[in-house]
Amino acid sequence: MKIIGKYFIFLHSLFIKRESFNTYIRLTLDECIKVGIDSIFIVVIISTFIGAVTAVQTAYNFVTPLIPRYVISLIVRDMTLLELAPTITAIVFAGKVGSNIAGELGTMRISEQIDALEVMGINSSSFLVLPKILACVLMYPLLVILAGNLSILGGYIAATLTGEMTPSEYVYGIRVDFIQFNVTFALIKSIVFAFLIASISAFTGYFTAGGALEVGKASTKAVTSSCIAILSADYLLAQLLL
Repeated sequence: MKIIGKYFIFLHSLFIKRESFNTYIRLTLDECIKVGIDSIFIVVIISTFIGAVTAVQTAYNFVTPLIPRYVISLIVRDMTLLELAPTITAIVFAGKVGSNIAGELGTMRISEQIDALEVMGINSSSFLVLPKILACVLMYPLLVILAGNLSILGGYIAATLTGEMTPSEYVYGIRVDFIQFNVTFALIKSIVFAFLIASISAFTGYFTAGGALEVGKASTKAVTSSCIAILSADYLLAQLLL
């Protein structure tokens, strides 16, 4: 409970003694490139293959002719929107971006760069952490949209190339019984996950104490804590919104 209280006090400190608005715009844009643009490649690879594997394994388990083949793409669509695109991508995002945030802030802490900012009268938590959180909240939903589209595309490629389905069957399965709220639900999850990853990783790195060994431990702890928070929030959001 002590750590949770310290975490919320840390979040409150982000919004006091802030710098100028233009400063945050510049810092946030720089962070958007680091957390968003630099993560596109890994998201493209993972989401495409996840969609392809989901389609192939679903087709493999449909051994009865009583189930129409278009159900394969329907399952790929719903699994992608509800779970694969927002949640699996979030775990990968935590491993790449979360560990980087924790390592960067941890290195700044042990090298006394954060202390130097405090001596100059700058709110170091707001100056260093708030742009990272804003960048993650802005960019991660875009990555989820990209992941969702590529996962469905990967399923299309796998299902049609293996001969399990015709292109028209796959497209029909994507369109049938479509629930529009699933897209909204995926975006809500992406915003919550992005905030949790950025804030927890920043919190872990900001309060690093010791030397270089502790920086590595902080990065590992940030990824572990972020994954636990993602899965917990995933369950709570499903209970509340579905």
